[in-house]
Amino acid sequence: MKQYKLLNNVVGGVVFLISLVTYLLTIEPTASFWDCGEFISTAYKLEIGHPPGAPFFMLMARFFTLFASDVHEVAKMVNIFSAFMSALTILFLFWTITHLARRLVIKAESDFTLGNTIAILGAGTVGALAYTFSDTFWFSAVEAEVYASSSMFTAIVFWAMLKWEDVADRPFANRWLILIAYLMGLSVGVHLLNLLSIPVLVLVYYFRKFKFSWKGVGISFAVSVVLLAVILYGIIPGFVTVAGWFELLFVNVFGFSFNTGVIIYSIALISCLVGGIYTSYSEKFEDSKLPTILFIASVALLGIPFFGSHIVLGIVILVAMAGYFFFTEKGRNTQMSLLNTVLTCLTVILLGYSSYATLVIRSNANPPMDQNSPDDVFTLKSYLNREQYGDTPLLYGESFASEFKYDRSGSVAKEYGEDLWAKKIKNNENEPDEYYAYDKKTKYIYQSQFLMFFPRMYSRQGSHISAYKSWSNFTGQKIKADDGKRVEAPTFGDNMTYFLRYQVGFMYWRYFMWNFVGRQNDIQGHGEITHGNWLSGIDFIDELRLGDQSSLPDDLKNNKGRNCYYFLPLILGLLGILYQFNKQRKGTESFLLVSVLFFMTGLAIVVYLNQYPFQPRERDYAYAGSFYAFCIWIGLGVLWIFDLIKNYIDKRIAATVATLLSLSVPTIMAVENWDDHDRSGRYTCRDYGANYLKTIPANGIIFTNGDNDTFPLWYNQEVEGVGTDCRVANLSYLQMGWYIDQMQNDAYDSKAIPMSMKSKDYSNGKLDVAYIDKRIDKEMTIDEGFKYLLDKRTAKQLGYREGIDVLPTTKLVQHVDKDAVVAAGLVSASDTARVLKDTVIMVNEPNPNNGGKVEPHMKRVIMDMTNKRIEDIKIDLSKKSYLGKQDLFILDIIRSNKDWKTPIYFAVTVGRDSYLGLDQYLELEGMAYRLVPYKTQGGVNTEVMYDNMMNKFEWGNVSQPGIYMDENNCRMARTFRHMFVRLASELAEEGKKDKAIEVLDKCMKEIPTYNVPADLTSCNIAHLYAGLGEKEKAEAIIDEIFDICKQYRVWNKSLTKEQRKSASEDINERFDMMRYVAATAAKACSKEKADEIRKEAEDFYQEVEQ
Repeated sequence: MKQYKLLNNVVGGVVFLISLVTYLLTIEPTASFWDCGEFISTAYKLEIGHPPGAPFFMLMARFFTLFASDVHEVAKMVNIFSAFMSALTILFLFWTITHLARRLVIKAESDFTLGNTIAILGAGTVGALAYTFSDTFWFSAVEAEVYASSSMFTAIVFWAMLKWEDVADRPFANRWLILIAYLMGLSVGVHLLNLLSIPVLVLVYYFRKFKFSWKGVGISFAVSVVLLAVILYGIIPGFVTVAGWFELLFVNVFGFSFNTGVIIYSIALISCLVGGIYTSYSEKFEDSKLPTILFIASVALLGIPFFGSHIVLGIVILVAMAGYFFFTEKGRNTQMSLLNTVLTCLTVILLGYSSYATLVIRSNANPPMDQNSPDDVFTLKSYLNREQYGDTPLLYGESFASEFKYDRSGSVAKEYGEDLWAKKIKNNENEPDEYYAYDKKTKYIYQSQFLMFFPRMYSRQGSHISAYKSWSNFTGQKIKADDGKRVEAPTFGDNMTYFLRYQVGFMYWRYFMWNFVGRQNDIQGHGEITHGNWLSGIDFIDELRLGDQSSLPDDLKNNKGRNCYYFLPLILGLLGILYQFNKQRKGTESFLLVSVLFFMTGLAIVVYLNQYPFQPRERDYAYAGSFYAFCIWIGLGVLWIFDLIKNYIDKRIAATVATLLSLSVPTIMAVENWDDHDRSGRYTCRDYGANYLKTIPANGIIFTNGDNDTFPLWYNQEVEGVGTDCRVANLSYLQMGWYIDQMQNDAYDSKAIPMSMKSKDYSNGKLDVAYIDKRIDKEMTIDEGFKYLLDKRTAKQLGYREGIDVLPTTKLVQHVDKDAVVAAGLVSASDTARVLKDTVIMVNEPNPNNGGKVEPHMKRVIMDMTNKRIEDIKIDLSKKSYLGKQDLFILDIIRSNKDWKTPIYFAVTVGRDSYLGLDQYLELEGMAYRLVPYKTQGGVNTEVMYDNMMNKFEWGNVSQPGIYMDENNCRMARTFRHMFVRLASELAEEGKKDKAIEVLDKCMKEIPTYNVPADLTSCNIAHLYAGLGEKEKAEAIIDEIFDICKQYRVWNKSLTKEQRKSASEDINERFDMMRYVAATAAKACSKEKADEIRKEAEDFYQEVEQ
């Protein structure tokens, strides 16, 4: 046994080192896209990220940043932290597998033979390495995200529970349970996924302490669900809820200063917990009721019975608890040791959970990044509950077709909940501190006939509804609404079909197959046969679903995300399940443990997330715990092979053979996955974010929209100190008053954003929506518009009900002071001449020369080339019904920026709907459009943009051959490729031929097609090269694109009609590319080649139209 323990530790250490070295070799050397830039920023400066936060992750990552040599190494150190936590996950997985294997193989001390030891350690090694090289876990292991740390907590608590199992009958065994409770509390400060392991822990306890029965298993699982609810819906929200009650009592009723109630609550809670632990342990209180009273008081103060804010339910539960403990014989005889253990567990959970105090402390310091500003107990509660994201129906609720219920006034009926509290703004310093209820929680009420059980199709967005119908093979049913109209709504069958096909099949089992069968490519899929499917590598199986694999185009065939495991990991895992089934009671127990972990971290999450179609990114990372569980089975598959052959050859040889054969599985996974998980040498996120900031001059503001045009910018500002003299404003966040408040504070080297509105005008539910009265066609200045908007009498005067915010015009104008514009350096005093120019541009509209078909073609137009003729800015809102808070913010900045000293920019990735009709006043200067006081016709400031693109911008090392560029990075790179083309095209129009060629050359050098495959923009590059006389360069691009398109044509012919329909987006794009180059080839290529391309394009057209 001692020798086994030594070998178990040594081999575990070796596996840990293999995984750690793997991850360190493949980490990204800087920030990655999505949330990583935000997490690195919050860790480095202990700032507040998006709800519900990850304070303990932030503190651990902050420790690792202390070892950075300079700011450029900070991100790398946080990535190393993720790699380290991932390697620890692998270590605990190894020990978990060897523990489970030992229970099944070793029945007596004499069974610790060398053969059995090799088999057990081989099982642990194979299972752990399979998870090491699995697609999903490896992805999270090399970037600064919370999922690596969350996985480590799941692994360590499962392992710790198994360690308890070994010593459960010894004195002080419960210390393992207390350690697990502490780890659970800490994990809340990383991610809530770890709590899903509670049912597994309860089953381990049941199997160790009680005789096995299926009834007992069912009861144990029910108990585990209650425990999960106690933490998730009791302690986490209950703690801040009860603290809030104390705060209101001591501040609003007793007149104390802010935070007094929270302090007194904390003292009371700590006193009850400590007193309860002491009295339940001390023999002096053995016959006293005090331990029980303190126990009940602790439970009440933690907020557990209230499950959020349900006061009546909490009182009922507390009365029931008191009745049980004081008026039943069983309750009166409760062992003090049990109360002691429970109280100690609650205390250490709270101790771990206390990492959230970091957020409140830091928020009160008003750091530049302070999302939701959780600086008091009420904003912290909203932050923890993720209230800004809204509610998603789970077990009962509405569908996309559900009709609202209306009240007597004709407004949508609402269900009102608890009060929402905020600090009252004082008029003078002598006023007492006070909270006021600015609103109530509200929830729209739907007509009851439209509500359904287990609603899965709830989103009302048009594209989502179309996808719901497609995935569910929609049949529908007519339901009569209250007003008599009949509405087509989904049936329960439609609902379940969508659940099984999309949410379970596509959004879970597809990811499972990625990890244990193989993956088609790294392109995000939405159900088409060309993107993101699972792939085995066995052609006759794959071709049934995905079409002919032998004639695949090179860009699909050579995609680095194309990984084939030939079902081997899946088969080995299934053999592990069979092995457990054959081991009687212990095997059944072991199988149930792993199965519950597999279910709770997989399908249970599917049910809870209730995902809508067209997710912004693949979501496999959410199910990493489920794949962790399956890798336990992969490890146990080694024992199945060992059992199969041990009776025919020496056990030592059998164990070695079984291990070596099984090691082929993680070996194949490592070989296949390495190239698409190796992020070394890639700096795209950092450099691309910096390029946005380098576009903006000092004291400017740039409006962004999504994660990937916001978080990289924040990372550059907060960590590397780039662009600290400008402000990044995310339009989604500008819908919230706290964010607008922060815009009015200085941050680093940037001044506060000039605004006319005050916090009282837009905070706490005010000006969320301003409706546009289209009956009034009168033009008014933005100042006049806001005067009416902020006047609460306006709504009543126009016939609206009280409380509605109304803008009484569709036409706004901002008068421009020419002298201020000149003084700001936007234009010169003489730069106002009007010029009309006859020119030719490329358009994508009906072509009169081809029967009116919408297609790219050349068109001659007369363009107004007015060179910065200053005029008033006119905004047409006639196509909008309302303005959101973010729209009002933009208008308020414009009206407050009369001196034009705050440059205003929109990132190129922001949708046109967010421009507020300012399109004609936006001028491209790099990665952002600048608002200017003259009509630009969507033009380019070539002088500024040329300097940015050619001299200032960095390109993320994309030109390095072999660097891994996944779909997301390619998409970002293609945005820059498009900007190069915009600049070159404008330079060519201005007659600056040499500069245009330089720009195109720079584009081809920095964003080469061998790393970022050619696309439609590449066709434009060829066209520009040809027009500039660079025929050889144009022909090289044409040849490359023509070769790709021919491959797609060949593949298209091999597909069935249904497969062609599924792949139509990719095929049509290549057809468009072929048409582009066919038009360009006439200028750049020989007549023979041009004719060949034209003929090929015509044939391709015939095939596509069939």
